[in-house]
Amino acid sequence: MSVQLPLGSIGSFFDAVASFFDSLSRVGWGTLLIGATAFVVYLSLRARAFHNALRAAYPSEPVRFGRIWGAYIAAYGFNNVIPARGGDIIKLYLVKQSIPHATYPAVGAAICVEAVFDAFMAVFILSFAFSQGVFPKPPDFASLDAFDLSFFAGHPQFTLFAITFLAVAVLVGFALLSQRVKAFWARVRQGLTILFDRGRYMREVFAWQLAGWCFRFVAFWCLLEAFNVGGSVRNVLLVLGVNAVAAVVPFTPGGAGVQQALLVKVFAGSAAGATVAAYSVGQQIVIAAVTLAVGFVALVAIFRIRSFGEAIRLGQAERDAERAELLRR
Repeated sequence: MSVQLPLGSIGSFFDAVASFFDSLSRVGWGTLLIGATAFVVYLSLRARAFHNALRAAYPSEPVRFGRIWGAYIAAYGFNNVIPARGGDIIKLYLVKQSIPHATYPAVGAAICVEAVFDAFMAVFILSFAFSQGVFPKPPDFASLDAFDLSFFAGHPQFTLFAITFLAVAVLVGFALLSQRVKAFWARVRQGLTILFDRGRYMREVFAWQLAGWCFRFVAFWCLLEAFNVGGSVRNVLLVLGVNAVAAVVPFTPGGAGVQQALLVKVFAGSAAGATVAAYSVGQQIVIAAVTLAVGFVALVAIFRIRSFGEAIRLGQAERDAERAELLRR
């Protein structure tokens, strides 16, 4: 079966699904299962790090790990099927409901704590990826057949304008709500409490996230093996580099499109085009299906919520109510 490369846009993503189904008879199902399980363990370890950040922010409140884990998994699963990280609304709502006296600014700040480790790892992973000669340089992103990444890379003036506009909008918002800025930043600082205790941060967040990344490494190694691309330290680091770039433009579910375009480009010389296309789609389908299923079970079993849509509506309704209450004060 012929495969048209590169496969970057969402349309190409769905075209590549044909290659994925065509390759099912050659997939290593045992290795695939190990990879999927390792990925869930990875998310669970990250959830533990997030739980520890919340415990530091709310030392006098009961913070149950089971509910934080459920919120984390549900949000990740939902982010893999809808664009623009809509699952984060689920996470904010469920976590706030799980901790007495919690606030959205503090919970949102606690979510950002894990970005410190991710940025640290991204520096090393992207440095390695760009040094291999197969990973496209940032100026070349505009030539990739991935609309969101290509658009921003190909229109640097618009990108700069958008960033500037957002920054100005934030400043204007603070100016309009100047009476509440002090209280807002106090809550943000509360969510970042664990960062001010370096030893505790290293033990309770950094170490857990590092352990999680080890399982993430295993997961992608197994997925590369399962789809016959070949697991190796180099290949896994290249996949992690692709994920890091895709996370920058989260306008598609799970970075679909961007991941396919980059994976096909990166592994063009490592395996047949159909094999790479099947992997580029297959690994995303497997991760999305597993995390969505586990996340849905967590919603029903832990929070008694019957759908992701219900969780989104509840989160938006409470956020709107809280915003209205602030404006009345």
